[in-house]
Order: sequence, then structure tokens, then C-alpha cells
Amino acid sequence: MSELTEVTRQQARPGVRLQRCAVAALLALALLLVPLVTNDYTQYVVNSILVYALAAVGFNVVLGYLGQLAFANAAFFGIGAYTVALLMHYAALPFPLALGGSAVTGALVGLVVGLPALRLKGYYLAIVTLVFGELMRWAYVHGGDITKGSGGLPVPEAAMFGVVADTDKAKYYVILAVVAAVIWSTNRILRSRVGRAFVAIRENELACASLGISPGRYKVIAFVWSGLVVAVAGGLFAILLGRISPESFNLHQLLLHFAIVMIGGIGSLVGSIMGAVLLTAAPEILRNFPGLEEIIFSLLLIAVLLFLPRGLAGLAARLVPALKERLYRE
Repeated sequence: MSELTEVTRQQARPGVRLQRCAVAALLALALLLVPLVTNDYTQYVVNSILVYALAAVGFNVVLGYLGQLAFANAAFFGIGAYTVALLMHYAALPFPLALGGSAVTGALVGLVVGLPALRLKGYYLAIVTLVFGELMRWAYVHGGDITKGSGGLPVPEAAMFGVVADTDKAKYYVILAVVAAVIWSTNRILRSRVGRAFVAIRENELACASLGISPGRYKVIAFVWSGLVVAVAGGLFAILLGRISPESFNLHQLLLHFAIVMIGGIGSLVGSIMGAVLLTAAPEILRNFPGLEEIIFSLLLIAVLLFLPRGLAGLAARLVPALKERLYRE
């Protein structure tokens, strides 16, 4: 009976793969056609969704998959943005090289931030990483002629794959290409042995150590990759705005990233994207109702924490159980 079941599964695999390829092709086509149906303002919002989705994915690697209460995300985000801006502004590097520089810088900073995680846990790690973010913002403010202080630093126009990103619609294709590549890479890592080790450490660190899995090693790997991903998102954020300032990387930025992860679904890449769509688009919709934006944002976060601890992704998995495997890689 078991052999018959296995044969049936093997016969069904080609059809399932064909369906997945068809869905992926339709999704890719829809994403490529987005600029044809948006105006400049709507396109800017769509671009922001992509950037924040990538930042949330990087945050989710440490917070959701590894289970570490670390709040260095705003620091990684700012470091990536300033690295791209400085390399393009002063060194006149093309955008792809500047973005690569931000990825390397983010990974190195992630390594530095990950080292305290080998000894600190819980609230202690949260405080240390939170202070690190504020320290970086202080450096941006007091960077003198290098960072231009509170006045901000202009970011030259980016070009990638022959596309000059001088409009929001042109920037969309550059941002989409980078975001798709990095999220795909993150998904591959989380589906690998490394990703399974992250989840195992989150569930029981002592049991992992007893099985020969080095918690310290995988913690450092998670922080390095998280720093890389969020720094790349910061670099995209820099070209999206065209000018960056220290105020763009304050505590509010960190809270936004945290809310996106929590509302979208902690421990879910799809949830990070869902949270970015909701929390980036909702403020724009509520902008015509002064005062309601903060109230609804707060109520939404409280409601999710109380009634949907796994966020929108958890709700979707509960309503459609067949989607659970896609939403959560555990």
C-alpha cells in the first residue's frame, strides 16, 4: 500500500511542478506589468512595499527563524543606505557595485552584532542591539562633511541592467530585480540544512548542542545574512528616496520593521511580504484622516498580538491548511 502511495505521488509530481511553474510565470508577468497601471504616487508606494518587504525578510531571519530578540534592523538598514550613498556620491561607483558594497558592509556589521548573541539572550541582547542602532544614528548626525549631518546626503541616480532609474517606474524594475533575487536566495537558505538548524536552535538550543549542532556558529551565520539582506534593502531605500538623513533610521523605523514582521507572520517569508503590503499601503490610505493612522496602527498591532500570534500568514494557514507548508518552512 505504501509503495502504491509513493508511486502515485511520483506520478503527481510533474503535474504539481507544472502548476507551480504556471503560477510563478503569471506572477512574474503581473509584477512586470505593474508600472503600466500605476501613476507616479502609486508606483512610489509599490516601490516602498518591495523595500520594506526585503527589510522584514532580513529581520525575520533572526527574529522569527532563529528566535533571537535582536533589534539591530534599523542599524543595518541605515548602514546599507549610507554605504550606497557614500560610494555613489564620493567614489562615483555605479549602483550595482555600491549595492554590493552595502551587502558586504551589512554582512560584516552583522558579524560584529552577532558576536554578543553568543553570550547575551532575551532582553539583554535586545538592549545591546537597540543601543547599537542609536549609536549608528548618532554617527550619521555627527559625521560632518562625510554624512552631511542632519541635513542629509543626496544620492545620485542609479542605473542597473541598462535601466537608468530616474523615475519611480524605472526604479521599480531595478528594485524588483534585486528584491526577487535576495528573497529567492533567503528562501533557499531557509529550506537548506542551515535554515533547519536555525529553527532547531529556536526550539531548543541545548538539544541542538547535544546533537552536534553548534548554536554559536549558526547564530553568527543568521546575523551575517540578516545584516546583508537588510543592508541591501537600505541601499534600495536610498535610491528610492534620492536623499537620506539620520531621521530616516530612528526608532520609528525599527518599530515599523518589527510591526511588519509581527503582523505579517513571525517565521514566515510570505508573512513578511504580506505585512509590508498592509503596513506600507494602509498609512497612505489613511493619510486623509489625520489622527486615525496612529490609532489604527496601534489597534492592529494589539489585535494581532492578542488574537493572531502568527500574524496574517498564520491566519491564511489556518483558513487554507494546504498553504501551511508554503507559508512556514519548519
